[in-house]
Amino acid sequence: MKLDLSYQDLSLIFNASLPKATLKIESVAFDTRKIINGSNTLFFALRGEFRNGHEFINEAYAKGVRTFVISKSINEDLRGATFIKVDSTLIALQTLAKHHRHQFSYPIVAITGSAGKTITKEWLGQLLGVKYKVIRSPKSYNSQLGVPLSLLELNDSADLAIIEAGISQPGEMDSLEKMIQPTIGILTSIGSAHSENFDSLEHQLSEKLILFRNASRVIYHNSIDLEEDTSIFQYVNIKLYSNYLEHLKFDDEISRINASLAVACAKEFNLGDAEIKKHLADLDRVALRMETFDGIHNSTIINDTYNLDLDAFRSSLEYQLSIAKGKDRVVIVGTDGDTSKFEALLSEFEPIQVHFLDSAENGIESFKNAIVLVKGKRSMQMEHYALRLRAKKHQTYVEIDLNAIKSNISFFKQKLPDTTKILAMVKASSYGSGIEQIGQYLERIGVNYLGVAYADEGVELRQIGVKSPILVMNSEEYGFEECIQHNLAPCIYSTTQLDKFIKQLIYEGKSYYPIHIKIETGMNRLGFKTVELESLIEMINSQPEVRIETVYSHLANSHDIDSTFIHEQAQVFKTAIEFLKSRVNYSFECHILNSEGILNNPKYHFDMVRLGIGMYGYSSSGHYSSQLTPAVNWYSAVSQVKNVRAGTSIGYDRKGISNLDMNIAIIPVGYADGFKRSLSNGKGGVFIQNQYCPVVGNVCMDMIMVNIGRLSVSEGESVEIIGSNQSVLDLANKMETIPYEVLTGISKRVHRVYLED
Repeated sequence: MKLDLSYQDLSLIFNASLPKATLKIESVAFDTRKIINGSNTLFFALRGEFRNGHEFINEAYAKGVRTFVISKSINEDLRGATFIKVDSTLIALQTLAKHHRHQFSYPIVAITGSAGKTITKEWLGQLLGVKYKVIRSPKSYNSQLGVPLSLLELNDSADLAIIEAGISQPGEMDSLEKMIQPTIGILTSIGSAHSENFDSLEHQLSEKLILFRNASRVIYHNSIDLEEDTSIFQYVNIKLYSNYLEHLKFDDEISRINASLAVACAKEFNLGDAEIKKHLADLDRVALRMETFDGIHNSTIINDTYNLDLDAFRSSLEYQLSIAKGKDRVVIVGTDGDTSKFEALLSEFEPIQVHFLDSAENGIESFKNAIVLVKGKRSMQMEHYALRLRAKKHQTYVEIDLNAIKSNISFFKQKLPDTTKILAMVKASSYGSGIEQIGQYLERIGVNYLGVAYADEGVELRQIGVKSPILVMNSEEYGFEECIQHNLAPCIYSTTQLDKFIKQLIYEGKSYYPIHIKIETGMNRLGFKTVELESLIEMINSQPEVRIETVYSHLANSHDIDSTFIHEQAQVFKTAIEFLKSRVNYSFECHILNSEGILNNPKYHFDMVRLGIGMYGYSSSGHYSSQLTPAVNWYSAVSQVKNVRAGTSIGYDRKGISNLDMNIAIIPVGYADGFKRSLSNGKGGVFIQNQYCPVVGNVCMDMIMVNIGRLSVSEGESVEIIGSNQSVLDLANKMETIPYEVLTGISKRVHRVYLED
């Protein structure tokens, strides 16, 4: 982003009276974690789902920002700072983007649709890039925030721009169209994505078409039923593009549709047939999300090797900066060309090490305890080098989609008042997904509290720099010292336990230390009964070492809707709260709902709710489960394929006997990884090439054998254990257990990969 805005420009754009100043605005920011030197930066204090940017103005000021767009008055005395007050900081950002867009007369292609937007954008960008200088939206920046940020990347050196636009609710496209003002449009598809907020697919289609109301040409796939002016709208049938698509590496229907849309648009820019065919063959799968995983030498690896254009590179560097939390940043770039343009960009971010590689085979490992970003030209296959940096080389791995987690939290928040806080449970290694990575991510997106089972889990979070309040639910005496040393707040469930904790506080010289009071309302586990509250409150009021931070309880059957027992529990809880509030002279917060409770009984939200497995997209309610996004996928790969003759035994104890000649695949996953032995002898299975392959014989500690039927399977081929074909609920049912046990049972030796836009 390279803006050149004076205070006079800002006055006109925002209709504001500003002081005379020589300061020039060169960039905008809304996330202080992505600012290194903010001296020429305009900071927008955006109000998001999880964070309010006004809370970070001091931090932005400390990083050199002196110009702020705000929507509420600031009481801080920040010398030399200029504040532009508006009704909505997001609309102000969009206004700036609209102004910036109007400074350029070159064509802008806008892409929308239910699916395929990002892949079509990337492939079109690669095709047009052979002839033109193209600016395109980073990754999937297509929202009310992402679109203005993409438009602010427009500059004089470009020939055209490709901007992605997505909506999830009616009315959103109007503001996007006014900003983008596209000359050419592409409509990829109309389907179920975000459809829950529209009356019908026809309603969704009409909303998306608003983007093209002033476009001169709109390209769409013929599966979309359009009744529009054919002089503007051009449909694409992949059969008509077969002579082009025969050069494409991929033969699946979706890829062919996306490629044909890109080809049709490329022809609008006079790209020749020979050029299109040649470069179609060079198109690769697009990694829509950055992979993050544990690497060698106690480092974190960011694998973002899907392209090397400067806009994408800047986005990657900003992401690396945002998660670094003071750790060393190392950047490794694979390129066989001029590095000067990358060096200029890298100088802005000041990583401690930069390495340019002329071959993925010549990788370096001279780093430790660092956040390592790996980028590279697609042709150099830097993704293979990045994977060599993994701390674990097990072929079996779990993918955790961080965007899905955020989307699911947003879904639950929509069921609650805006003021209700979120406590995210990260116990049991965050339901098997990795406590450190998930804890850091939840703090980064602004979740209010974290919850763990034991003090040592909280210590793990503190040691990696997590500063959020942490509730320890099973706070045992041996962990009291660690709680105090690491500012962890214990659950208190008996006066005996409280007495021991107070003694530890006295020894440590602490006072007014936060505690969480657990109330027994019908679960009959830990907690105070209402008859015990009198002695509890006398003890608390006589001991200045402690104060109540929250009071909470557990619902025994939260999956039931409006059950009598839930109401009885809630009433007991309310009675306890009223008593405690009447006996202390300060406020505290209350919570009783878990994930299922939020969905089924949201009226008992109180001040805060606890999200656990719901964050990962799982619900026992069929009605809601379809509106959540599964965040965990589990994969492996085929180690060997062999033919087994009829009558031959397979596996331990000769439990598998082939009645006929059988083709089997051996897969490196077993009960030591969490694929339970109860799935033996056809009770469980996996998917290969989207076909179900049942287990043959007994599940081994480290391997399974599956019947692949007539499939033509190669060694190294991908295997789905949990994914789009087999959900965690499906696998849990086959194990005769619940999703909680499946997820928490996946061994730590199974590699975790984290995906994020």
